[in-house]
Amino acid sequence: MADPGDDLRRLTVLGSTGSVGAQALDVVSAHPGRFRVSGLAAGGNADLLCEQARRFGVPRVAVADRDAAARVRAGLGAGVEVLDGAGAAAELAADGADVVLNAIAGSRGLRPTLAALSAGSRVALANKESLVVGGALVLAAVRRPGQLVPVDSEHSALAQCLRAGDPQEVARLVLTASGGPFRGRSRAELAHVTVADALAHPTWAMGAVITVNSATLANKGHEVIEAALLFGLGYDHIDVVVHPQSLVHAMVEFCDGATVAQLSPPDMRLPIALALGWPQRLPGAPARMDWTRAQSFDFEPLDADTFPMVDLAVSAGRRGGTFPAAFNAANEQAVAAFLGGRLGFLGIPAVVEAVLSFHDGEPAPDLDTLLAAEDDARRRADAAIAAATDRTT
Repeated sequence: MADPGDDLRRLTVLGSTGSVGAQALDVVSAHPGRFRVSGLAAGGNADLLCEQARRFGVPRVAVADRDAAARVRAGLGAGVEVLDGAGAAAELAADGADVVLNAIAGSRGLRPTLAALSAGSRVALANKESLVVGGALVLAAVRRPGQLVPVDSEHSALAQCLRAGDPQEVARLVLTASGGPFRGRSRAELAHVTVADALAHPTWAMGAVITVNSATLANKGHEVIEAALLFGLGYDHIDVVVHPQSLVHAMVEFCDGATVAQLSPPDMRLPIALALGWPQRLPGAPARMDWTRAQSFDFEPLDADTFPMVDLAVSAGRRGGTFPAAFNAANEQAVAAFLGGRLGFLGIPAVVEAVLSFHDGEPAPDLDTLLAAEDDARRRADAAIAAATDRTT
């Protein structure tokens, strides 16, 4: 593996055909001579993956879907090695690149994160579920400071704000939430919202699952767990506030009462670029604040009664062990059912709460225990979804 201080860094992008992965490649294009893309991984978008591999001259790709992998082989020819199957991304992640950006969606991103860390690569982590599901395992795999760098805009913001003081001076972390498309609505008003309603995010352009997670605020629950693990603060010292402008991405309050905030336009290329170049900043802003025009910054308390997913996530995080994995698996099943028209919007937190109420947590899980807990949570979630469907038919 090359010295991370070298100008040229070998980069592997996992989830390259998704929103974050595609934007990461935009960052690479904007900084010629800084990165060489040595590997790409995708689920099944064969056409886009082939186009990306040809554009960056990538020698090795991984495709989870075997049928899509066959199309990629045909499209790229013998000069590119194509790994396929469920373990392909983890195999690619273990290749020893200087930086592995993990933008895979869902808990299937955990194994690649562990593989990349074990290989000594710096992991630019956009896969929340790696920490939510396997936090203790991931942290135990980190070999050196700065090996695990967050890509989420909120955690990137916290990492930047924390540079303003010593760790022992930190009093509180504050994560901001846009409030999603349903900010200000009552619980009763959410009873009949549609999938199209939930996907109409006012600020960010994201994939369907994460956009629904933003609408329920499950993503913010994920981020609280992630912040507790990344920065070593207890849940009593992490707050969530609603900030509809999405310009202040996070804040850190220090022991003397000073609060440091990170502000930037809602453009994921900024935290992606910082993670790829960490600890240095890459020159050339993808977007800048316009301080010549009048603008306001609003902050509102979180409506936990209407949006209970943050409290459910924090409860799971406090209990630890397999509880965060159960939270995540139940949410993934419920969101899939909502997107498939089999569950109402308010059914998502109801299913998650039902699963957590029956979950028996293991205190110090290994990977097999975590995966078994996820499987059990998915079965319980499916049963709860079926019961909810029966009640409405």
